[in-house]
Amino acid sequence: MRRRSLLLTVPAGLATLAACGDDKSDSSKASDSPSPSASGPSAAPSPKIVDGPLPQVTAGTEFDEKPTVAKGSGEPSKDLAVKTLIAGSGKTVAENDFVVANYLGQVWNTGKVFDNSYDRKARLAIQLTQGQIIDGWRYALAGRKAGSRVEMAVPPTWGYGTQGNAQAGIKGTDTLVFVVDIQDAFNATSSAKGKEVPQDNADLPKVGTNTDGKAPSIEVPKTAAPKKLVAEYVLEGDGEEVAAENSVLVQYKGVLWDGGKEFDSSYANKQLVSFSLQQVVKGWAQGLTGKKVGSRVLIVIPPELGYGDNPPQGSGIKKDSVLVFSVDILAKL
Repeated sequence: MRRRSLLLTVPAGLATLAACGDDKSDSSKASDSPSPSASGPSAAPSPKIVDGPLPQVTAGTEFDEKPTVAKGSGEPSKDLAVKTLIAGSGKTVAENDFVVANYLGQVWNTGKVFDNSYDRKARLAIQLTQGQIIDGWRYALAGRKAGSRVEMAVPPTWGYGTQGNAQAGIKGTDTLVFVVDIQDAFNATSSAKGKEVPQDNADLPKVGTNTDGKAPSIEVPKTAAPKKLVAEYVLEGDGEEVAAENSVLVQYKGVLWDGGKEFDSSYANKQLVSFSLQQVVKGWAQGLTGKKVGSRVLIVIPPELGYGDNPPQGSGIKKDSVLVFSVDILAKL
C-alpha cells in the first residue's frame, strides 16, 4: 500500500484538515456522493466491448454540458457497451492515468440518476487502476482522447458486482449508464507547462524549470528563512485560477529549509495527489489560492502555517521547521 502524502496527515488543530479516510482518498475528491470508485480489486475477466445498445442523450448534448439521458429500452447488453459521442483531439488515456472528468450516472431500467458531477461543479480526478475505479470505466475510457464524450452501459460484473451500492440505490442486478466528459489525463510523469518566471530573489530557494516529468531541483540559500508565507510562480500557466474551496491535482516535492533535505515527493512515490485546499496545511491552502492551473509554484511555509511543534511522526521533520515546496498544479477539480 502506497504511503500517504504527509500533506494529508497534519496533526489535529494545526491546519484545516478534514478526515480523509483510508489511503484511497488521495486519488479522488472527498464527497458524500457515490462516485465510480471501486470497493476493492476485481477478479472479473476482461469484458467484450460492443457499441450498444445505449440510451439516447436527449438534451445537454454538447461537451461538458450536463446531459439528460433516456431510460434504457429493452434488455441491456451482457457485455460492456461503449460509444464515443464526441471525439476529442487531446492526449490518449492509458491504463493507470489519472482522468479528470465530468460525468453523470443513472440506472438502465429506471433512468434514475444516482450521481453527477455537473451539479456539484467539481470535476472528478480518479486513477484508471484496478481497485481504484469500477472496471467498466477502466476498460471503456482507456484509449479514448481528452475532449471526448463517452457513453457506456456497465453490467454488474464490471460495475459494483452482485452486492450493488446501497448508498447510491444500485442493486446487484442493475446495469449502469454513464456519460463521461474527459477533460484531461495525467500520469506520474506529468509536469506543469507554464512560462518561466525570473527567480531573481537570492534570499529565496531556486526551483528547477524542467518539464520532463522528473522532480525539479530545489536549491535553498544559506540565509535566514522568511518569517511569512512565500508563494511565487516558477512557471506561470494560463489555466483557471484556483479558489480556496477548490480541489486540485498536483505533482510536488518538499524539502526542509534547514539543510535542504527532501522529506516528501509525489515524484518519488510515482503517484499524483489530489485533495481539497480545505484538507491541507494552511501554507498550501493559502499559497495555492489564486494561482493558475498549469503553473509550478514555489511555496515557503513558516512553522505556524505548517506543522509547528507537532510534525508527523517518522517524517524527518523537526519541530518548528520551515518547509519548502515545488508544486505543479495540473488540474482544478
